[in-house]
Amino acid sequence: MSLLCPIDFRYGRPKMKSIFEEEARLQRLLEVEAALARAEAKVGLVPREAAAEITKKATTKQVTVRRVEELERQTRHDLMAVVLALTEACSGDAGKYVHLGATSNDIQDSATALQIRDAIRVLDEDLAGLIDALADLAMKHKKTIMLGRTHGQAAVPITFGLKMAVFASEVARQRERLREVGPRIVVGKMSGAVGTGAAFGPRAMDIQSAAMSDLGIGTEEAATQVVGRDRHAEFIGVVANLAASLEKFCTEVRNLQRTEIGEVAEAFDAESQVGSSTMANKENPVASENVCSLARIVRSLVIPALEDVPLWHERDLTNSAAERILLPHACVLIDEMLARTTEVFRTLRVFPDRMRANLEATKGQVMGEAVMMALAGKELGRQEAHKLVREAAQAARTKGIHLREGLLTEPRISKLLSKAEIDAALNPEAYLGQSVAIVEATIKRLR
Repeated sequence: MSLLCPIDFRYGRPKMKSIFEEEARLQRLLEVEAALARAEAKVGLVPREAAAEITKKATTKQVTVRRVEELERQTRHDLMAVVLALTEACSGDAGKYVHLGATSNDIQDSATALQIRDAIRVLDEDLAGLIDALADLAMKHKKTIMLGRTHGQAAVPITFGLKMAVFASEVARQRERLREVGPRIVVGKMSGAVGTGAAFGPRAMDIQSAAMSDLGIGTEEAATQVVGRDRHAEFIGVVANLAASLEKFCTEVRNLQRTEIGEVAEAFDAESQVGSSTMANKENPVASENVCSLARIVRSLVIPALEDVPLWHERDLTNSAAERILLPHACVLIDEMLARTTEVFRTLRVFPDRMRANLEATKGQVMGEAVMMALAGKELGRQEAHKLVREAAQAARTKGIHLREGLLTEPRISKLLSKAEIDAALNPEAYLGQSVAIVEATIKRLR
């Protein structure tokens, strides 16, 4: 069989892909049909023995993908093909009670909720793994000093551990978002053609409650023919937000691995890995680049997800085709991205000596704020201190000298700060603020 979509042969891990494979989807549809029959049996709408037979046959061993496909070619209706296949699999009179009172989306939307629920569980495990990888780096390097950069320029010193703690905290927020939205997203319905439950009779609400409880999902209490697509759009939005965070983290790796910076690098198998087909010397951050590339696809899914929300009246079919692509792709790709990002940081090579060299290469310029604060403490005033340091720093850069020399030769500064005080202000280890405490408190909270 010829494969077209890269998800089929290049991207995606078996655990997540198995949730959205064709047979798995069919199994969930059958599970919902069985839950409906059991719920109707509870209120006396379906004989208990019929519900038991429907439940027994509601498996892909009895109702095969192949048979459903055959029936769909005849009926040109995907869910009706499932109903007919389950009906013919049931013995006795049980088949005539299959799908009684239901509309297609009672079954399909509830099955989708089961898939999203299972996907969220996988993603939650993924996020826990990424938090652990980042937390390990944060604690290991809580005192590893490096340049902090703003606007791509040297700012003030930071520690690599603090950078990783920031990332870990962001992942934890993403995990909280996913857990928070779960109850709003993982909902199904069993309320018929336009949500009134008319075909189920006076016990319609009991049937819906029993079926959703049986399936272990929430209930769309006021539905049209479908579960509100604002729920699906919110899920895609959370996944897209997570994709943006992963791109942020991996972009940092890519930048810090640049030849002229060289402070970290992805793991590289020196025995067999190839960086370039022509430049044999290359070691490229390919895993991080892959995450950044996939992030663009995941974020692009937000627009069609939002456009699926405004359906006509009680529903139309304009959401259907898009959803078949949106939900599996979003889940499979974000799972892949999480796994790759975790591996990047779990095996990341960190080069403290290069971090120190880059810090020292600024010739003290990175300590300008510390000098300003020392001067301000001499009752000079913050604004005047800023002006003096700015002028001294510019002069030092122009002359190509260390900021220390520029400060010592500026009488307005040397008059206020002794040589020892200037040296103290230029010591990057003394200007890390609460970096270590922040790392320790953050990781303690996350763990």
